Amino acid sequence: MTDTTARVRELNLYRQYFDLVAAGTKTIEVRVKYPHLTDLAAGDIIRFRIKGTDETCKVNVKRVTEYTNFEALLDGEGPANINPTATREQQLNNIRAIYPPKKEALGALAIEIERTADH
Repeated sequence: MTDTTARVRELNLYRQYFDLVAAGTKTIEVRVKYPHLTDLAAGDIIRFRIKGTDETCKVNVKRVTEYTNFEALLDGEGPANINPTATREQQLNNIRAIYPPKKEALGALAIEIERTADH
């Protein structure tokens, strides 16, 4: 017998990115390849939460792609899928403000997401 229950992860998001995910306009989430995310895979569910609040938004993981750095990720995924309200350069600066070089050196993950029916 196989377990077909999707794994649910809870991750924090800043308000500006949470709102884009909730609206369905942000389809790629960017994360550093931390050890706890190495087994994240298509079919998993992420419950995004605005830190310190009860606001959540559930998404299905459609695909996880690893990149060596954030520049390669932005080029491979297209900036408009990550944040349609900012230029590529603004996004690169914003991502690097969140994740310093030591974190980026772990690798970058592009997580393709889709809002669930039961947000």
